[in-house]
Amino acid sequence: MLGKPVGTYVTVECGQIHHLDREQSRAIVDLLADELRGMTRALTGRFPGGNLSVFVAGLGNAKLTADAIGPGTVSRLTATRHLLDHEAALFRTLGCSALSALSPGVLGETGIETLELIRGAVRSVRPDLVVAVDALAARSCTRLATTVQISDSGIVPGSGIGNHRTAITMETLGVPVISIGVPTVVDAHTLARDVSSNSTNEPADDAKMMVTPKEIDLLIERCSGLLSLAVNRALQPELSIKDLIELTS
Repeated sequence: MLGKPVGTYVTVECGQIHHLDREQSRAIVDLLADELRGMTRALTGRFPGGNLSVFVAGLGNAKLTADAIGPGTVSRLTATRHLLDHEAALFRTLGCSALSALSPGVLGETGIETLELIRGAVRSVRPDLVVAVDALAARSCTRLATTVQISDSGIVPGSGIGNHRTAITMETLGVPVISIGVPTVVDAHTLARDVSSNSTNEPADDAKMMVTPKEIDLLIERCSGLLSLAVNRALQPELSIKDLIELTS
């Protein structure tokens, strides 16, 4: 009915993410981590821990601020897969998932489709699950940097701005995919419609202009931090905040 692939879609309404205080941020992180753990168990049949391997893909262009949530999130994650080979005793003690992560860039930078790079990594790493983190396009101005959206049906990079790339899904990768993201842009027609409360006019497909809030730098910083904490918390449940700081320093 929605015109989307069949799956589970979760929208967490946070309020203005860059205005959240410490307690509010912690509550959102806990909620997101719970949702991610639930989806992980439903898709893989496993709880996050030593017997689960997860590959996180930070989608988007790190040089384009509004599109940098994926790379920003990945840069803050605690990768632990390498500990299996180099620090096996430490890995067993931590009781964490084998987490690996990569920001594949965009086609215009690499000349390689995002799916091709992720598929190559998946074939090498052989994870049980792929988590794709990306900036999203909002259908309403009220959703800009106020919601976190999670789905178990995969993601089509660039689809929100009409630049459709190959889908990153269970069908294209051979492993389950969870997508998570925050809306950071809205098209100009939607902005005008929301301001005028007029929902009758539809924009021409070739006349789409994307708009982003003026404080986008701060929004990306806060959103990336929030998502990285949620992913770390979900997949590394036995690690304390102190452990996370020490492992990433």
